[in-house]
This record gives sequence, C-alpha cells and structure tokens, in this order.
Amino acid sequence: MAAKRAPVKKKKAKGGGDRIPWLKVALFTIAFLLIGFFALMQAVRSGVFGALPSEEELASIRHEQATLVLDRDGALIGKLFAEDRTNVKYSDLPKHLIDALVSTEDARFFSHQGVDGRSYIRVFFRTLLGRDKSGGGGSTISQQIIKNLYGRERHGLLTIPVNKMKEALVAQRLERILKKEDVLVLYFNSVPFGENTYGIEAAAQRFFGKPAKRLNVQESAVLVGMLKANTTYNPRLHPAASKGRRDQVFEQMAKREHLTEAQVDSLKQLPLVLNYTGGDALDLYGYFVKHVEQEARAILEDVAKSKGRRYDLKKDGLRISTTLDAELQRMAHMAVHKHLAAMQPKLDAELRTAKARTRWEKAMANRGGPRWRDQDRMVRELYDHAARKVDTLTYRDSLWHYHKLLNGAVLMMEPTSGAIRAWVGGNDHRYLPYDLVTARRPIASTIKPVIYAAALERDLDPCTYLDNDRKTYTEFDDWAPDNYDKDTTGGQVAMWYALAKSMNRPTVDLYFRTGADTISRTMSALGLPTKQVENPAMALGAVDISLREIVPAYGAFAMQGRRIAPRMITRITDAHGQVLYRAKDARTRQALRSSTAADITAMLQRAVDQGTGTALRTRYGISVPIAGKTGTSQDYGDAWFVAYTPGLVIGTWVGAFNNEIHFRSANGTGGQLALPIAGKVLARIERAPDLRKRYLLPFSWPTDHVPELDCEPRREADLLDRLIQQAFGKRDTVRSVDEHDPERRNILDRIFKKRD
Repeated sequence: MAAKRAPVKKKKAKGGGDRIPWLKVALFTIAFLLIGFFALMQAVRSGVFGALPSEEELASIRHEQATLVLDRDGALIGKLFAEDRTNVKYSDLPKHLIDALVSTEDARFFSHQGVDGRSYIRVFFRTLLGRDKSGGGGSTISQQIIKNLYGRERHGLLTIPVNKMKEALVAQRLERILKKEDVLVLYFNSVPFGENTYGIEAAAQRFFGKPAKRLNVQESAVLVGMLKANTTYNPRLHPAASKGRRDQVFEQMAKREHLTEAQVDSLKQLPLVLNYTGGDALDLYGYFVKHVEQEARAILEDVAKSKGRRYDLKKDGLRISTTLDAELQRMAHMAVHKHLAAMQPKLDAELRTAKARTRWEKAMANRGGPRWRDQDRMVRELYDHAARKVDTLTYRDSLWHYHKLLNGAVLMMEPTSGAIRAWVGGNDHRYLPYDLVTARRPIASTIKPVIYAAALERDLDPCTYLDNDRKTYTEFDDWAPDNYDKDTTGGQVAMWYALAKSMNRPTVDLYFRTGADTISRTMSALGLPTKQVENPAMALGAVDISLREIVPAYGAFAMQGRRIAPRMITRITDAHGQVLYRAKDARTRQALRSSTAADITAMLQRAVDQGTGTALRTRYGISVPIAGKTGTSQDYGDAWFVAYTPGLVIGTWVGAFNNEIHFRSANGTGGQLALPIAGKVLARIERAPDLRKRYLLPFSWPTDHVPELDCEPRREADLLDRLIQQAFGKRDTVRSVDEHDPERRNILDRIFKKRD
C-alpha cells in the first residue's frame, strides 16, 4: 500500500495574509468611477442639479448691448450700459483674430462637436499629474461660452464636476444648432475683458479706439491674451505682463502654422501701443452724454406709448445720434483747461494774501463733520486743471483744494436749428459731476441786452439818450448804483454806447423807462425766468440764470428775433438699425421784432469792436463780424461772456462753486476770466476753413430795417431834462413811480420820445 503524501502548504505572501491582486483593484476602481461618472452625468442631464438650457433657448440667446451715443458725424462719444457690450457679425472678425483665439484657446475647435476628449486627457496627465500650469484647461470655446452666459452654481464637493458636465452637455447642444462661425460670433460677443467690458467690439474700442474689424495682428493677440486673466493681462494696468502674454499668443499661432517664425520674431519686437478710450477717456463728453440719457428716456417713454414696446436704454444696444460737434467739443474742453490752469495760480496768490483759508477754516470748524479734525495725511487722487494728480493730503486739504477751485462751463448752440454743438458742464465729470451749464448763477451784465431789447420793443431806439447822473433810489433801500469804471462824467449817453460800454447808471434809467411788465414779457418770450423782474437791480444782473437759458436767448438775437429751443438728439435706432425716433424740423417762435434783434446785434457788435469785448479783436485776432457781451457779478463772483454769429452762439461761465471764493482784482471780470475761453475757441474756428464756413456766418439785416447808431455817444442834459429831474426830486435822489400810472406814462412818452 502506497504511503500517503503530505499536503503541500501554500506560501504566504510577504507581510502577512492574502491580498487581492492590484489589477482587480484597479479594474474595480475604474468600474466604480465609471458607474459614478455616468450616474452623475445622468443626474445632471435629468436636471437633478438644475434644468439645462434647451436647444430652443440656446437658439434664441440674446445679449445685453450697450447703447451707443454718437456725435453729428456718427463717431462714438459715449455709452450707456449695464454691461459694456456691442455685438459684431462674423464678417467683422479679422482672420488673424480668429486664428489667435483658436490657436490659444481651442486648437481642435473646427473638428470637435463641442467637447474635446483629448484635451481632458492632456489636462489630467499634464496639468493635474504633471503640475504643469502651462498645460492649459480642458474647456472648449463652446464650453467657455456656456460658462460666460450661465455662470456656475455651487454644489458642495460636486461643484467642479457638476459644472463641467453641465457645460459639456450644453456645449454639445449648442453645436448641434449653430454653425462653427456662429459659435465664434457668440463667443466674441459674450467674453468678458474686465472693466465691465464684454465682447470683442467693446474691448477693441476701449483699448485701441477702433472697431474690431480694424484690429491688426498684435492688437488681436493682446485681446486674446487677456482671456486667460483679464485683470492680470490688462494692457493699461499691467503693460509688461500683457506684452509677455501677447508674445505667447504669437508662439501658439506659429505652432498652428498661422504665423511663421520670422513673423513671430518681428512681431515680438513691436512695443505695446494703446489708444485707450475707456470711461475716463470718454469723460470729455460726460456732461453732455448724461443729458442725452435723460432726454432719450423721455423719448423712449413716448415710443413705448405709441408703439407698444418698451426699450431698455442700457441693455438693448440702441444708437443715439446727437448734434454734438466733437471738434468744437475738444476745442472748448482744451480752452477751459488751458485758461483755468493759467488763472488758478493767480487766484491762489490773491487768496493767500487775503488769508482766505484761515477764514474758511474758522467758518467750517463747527460744521466740518467728524473727519474735520483728522490730520492724517493720505495719498489721494485729485482733479487739477493741468491733469489729474496724486498727492499726499489731509481730509481738510482736499476740501480746500476743491473749495478754492475755479470751474468753467461752455455751451455752444447753432441758432438756426437749436443744435447743441458743444457742452462742457464743468472741469471733470468723474470728479465734479454737478453740471454748471444748467446751474443758475447771478447773470451779471450779460442780462443787459435783454433789458435793452425790452426797451426797443417799447419803441425806444439805439440813439435814445439815457441818464448817466448818479441817483439814489429811496424806495429801494437808498440803492445808488454806480458804473463799474466809476464813470462820473454824468450827463446823458446814447443807448448803444451804454450797452457797448456796459454802463450801469443808464441801464437802471432804462429799466424804469421800460417798465417791469415789458421786461417780464420780453424775458418770458426769450425763455428766461421772470421771478426777480420787480427788483430794478436785476437790470444789472442780480438775477440767477443758467447758460442753458441765456444761450438760446442770444440765439434769438442772431436769428432776427426767432427763438428756438436747444436740442441734442436727432435720431434713435434699435440694434438692427430700425428708426425708433427721428427729430422733426426745428420750430421757431418769434420772440422779438426782427428790428429789435437787428438793433441789439448792431449794438453788441460795437461792444466787441469798441467796448467790453474788444479783447476778441486785440488779443485773439478775431476778424469776422461778431456780437458779444461780457458779465461780471458782484465782487467778481461770476464771470460771463456770450458771443454769436448767425451760425453759432457760444456762452462761457467761470467761477468757484461758492461765491465766497473770487478774485479781488480785474482778473475776475468777464473780459479776463470768461471771454478768453470763447476767444481761444473762436480763433481756432476762424483758422479752420471748414469750421469757419460752417459757423462764422455773416450778419444780415431785415429787408425793412437797418440799425442806425450814427449818433454821438454822449451829450449834456438839456433844459427840459433838468426841469423834469427837479420835478421828480433832488438831482441825486429819485422816487420810483408806478409805470401803470397814466399820468406818468404820458409824461414819459413826451419826454423820452426819439431824439435826433
């Protein structure tokens, strides 16, 4: 019998008990992950983590678009937006821009169907396992579109995989309904570039001041490079980083054979050149654009009532065509800043001499707020006439800086149409948004032509003689107005001479001869406020009026008495070019007799040729016929100048926000402080043939009236005048009489009839 063999014992693996083979573990793990992946994918697809956009919704994607504000020639001067976006068509996209995008963001864009599996493998092995940050991401252009349009939601630990799956699924849907060209357009219209700027068109305008279709290859590379991190590679904020990223885009384009190595080497040598036209750059038009926005809202309300459809001014990509002449706007802007930069140091010197800051600080001590006593010095950005600057100041220093600052405003209007051609509402719309074109300030002698026009409407004429003797008006708190130049000659002066020289005593005499009712009717017809007409001091400018009110009034003088309301908007279209609003032809209203306007114009031409506006001729060399009037309010608080031709009215104002800040010398007069701004602008217009032909038009008189100013400027009062003077009281004291008194009216008609 054979012997039994002993059982063979299995060897134990080193380290202890039996182990499951690693291959089984790997297979089990892969199976588990796949099951989990497909389960999660199905959950995402079925809407467990939120409904996915349908193909119908994707087909009707509509972006918000900024409304564009355009000047008279169709050039961009401003935008109104919730998000700064302007859409483009595929034909607007340069080939090198598309090449740069595809080479950098999605090399197989034209071969995949919305998701690139190879890119996920690259990301897994190179970016995640190899920790190579240059390996890039796995999202295709279509997936990036979905992320830009719909954002990402939080789902705890599953946030990243759920969002990636959503983007992949929706990207595939997107590419089933859109051609590749349409996908590119959708991407370029939705991608963010920072600074609240969305889409390639808005970015091209902002950083390079041109439409996307005119971008060159290096500019396209800069913008495509920003897509990786729009703040890090912002060419304005980080030019060195932006240039480095631009050069990387060139290399990617060469790798995909869109550029040669020689071209890349050449392009890398080019400097980074910007033409930044962002929010700060467009501040040149900020005040005007703000008023355009207000007017457009009112127009769109009417459109909604008549057409039954409402438009969102900041989202619907409208186009607003305006009357603004960008060339005149730049001239006015430059003139204001250049002139005030020269005058501010002179004012500062006078304020130091007068110890104005010491008085101001005493006045502010009890109302300066909790920060008033804070003496900590901080780095602050300030507006300065020369340029915005950074300085180290205390809170009190910054308040004083703006308190003592001279401010300037300019309004230019074409009197034939009412078209606003330039609107400078202040020094800087970002820092000082209060619009001084609409601010009512003491109008000073700039109101005098209106008083004289009222007198002409009552049948006085430019050769009527007015009293220049000193008088005290007892019924008005012993008010005794005097001439600015302390003219004590007395006697009488012709009306034309009194206006040309801006004399006060004769103007007050004219106020009483004309009567408050006539003056009120004339001011109302010219669109001016009449609240203070009963006060005779208003004849010398003690009345608050704005540039927006006085400029159209002077426009009536230029237009033979016809007044037209100012306007800014000529047309509004939707994003597709359909006209929503078109301005009707301007309607004029006969505010004055044509003979009255002609006489005022002739007298104000004398003011420029011989009177307070002569600096236009002597200092600025203006040679064309022009009419104008200066104004200087009490204690030099406000300086004014308004000039006009039949083609243009230009009004200027200069002063501090608070009338306590002012010159104490002739530097504060309208002729020294406001006229130079108009002088600089008019001189440049006269030197530009096209502008001169358009705006500096010759005057013409009515067919039935030619102004007659051929009378002596001065004369002694005759015997009858002296007798009447004595009848009303002492030589230097006058008692005002009600103009409605028939007896007084008859006496005045006899005494103040036309004298040859």
